[in-house]
Amino acid sequence: MDLEPIISVRNLTAGYGETRILEDVSFDVTPGEILMIVGGSGCGKSTLLKHMIGQLAPVSGEIMVDGCNLISSTTAEYQALLKRIGVLYQGSALLSSLTVGQNVALPMLEHTDLPKDAVESLVRIKLSMVYLAGTENLLPSELSGGMRKRAGLARAMALNPRILFFDEPSAGLDPITSSELDRLILRLNKIFGTTMVVVTHELRSIFAVAQRVIMLDKKTRGIVAQGHPLDLKNQSPHPQVRDFFNPPGQDNCD
Repeated sequence: MDLEPIISVRNLTAGYGETRILEDVSFDVTPGEILMIVGGSGCGKSTLLKHMIGQLAPVSGEIMVDGCNLISSTTAEYQALLKRIGVLYQGSALLSSLTVGQNVALPMLEHTDLPKDAVESLVRIKLSMVYLAGTENLLPSELSGGMRKRAGLARAMALNPRILFFDEPSAGLDPITSSELDRLILRLNKIFGTTMVVVTHELRSIFAVAQRVIMLDKKTRGIVAQGHPLDLKNQSPHPQVRDFFNPPGQDNCD
């Protein structure tokens, strides 16, 4: 049975000033899917993500996220959407002056009227879900890079979002820690059915996690390929796509 898209991007053109980064980009994301946005440097991956979470306004086109039209929504409609999505930023974006627990509590305090004891209980639950039980009183500076990423993920999940967005989640992590984060993403997707949109350039994460990828191209400013990463690696007729998924010296990711 075909599912109604939870995210729909139609004819999106995006840029900065007179510079066009993306032109006439269209794609859908189905509920519960893990979609990865991939491509070389400067192809517009992060630009696309910022448009999908409403941080940037497009030059033209339409973006629907969980029933909210980002182009025409009112402030109240967009604020309501923010309760249904979570974002893990590249640098985790934890506030250094707050404890880990206080960081995770922020969305609950901002968007709900839950009593203090309920918030504290939920914070412990969220941290336990990302294997950080007992860290609520630590400062972000006292965590390793991988732990900070997981704390950022706990905060992104604070309001039980229907959609999670990730901006280069493996950036700055060693291969072992990166693989642990990949397994956590898969586990959370399987348990909660959360739709996930991930911007990345890490091939191992792409092959380990993605159910589908869209590959952006800097030259054409659009989608050059989409599908399962193994299909694109082994069967794409496009030389650029084959080169991306089969770089020299890359271990076999099958």
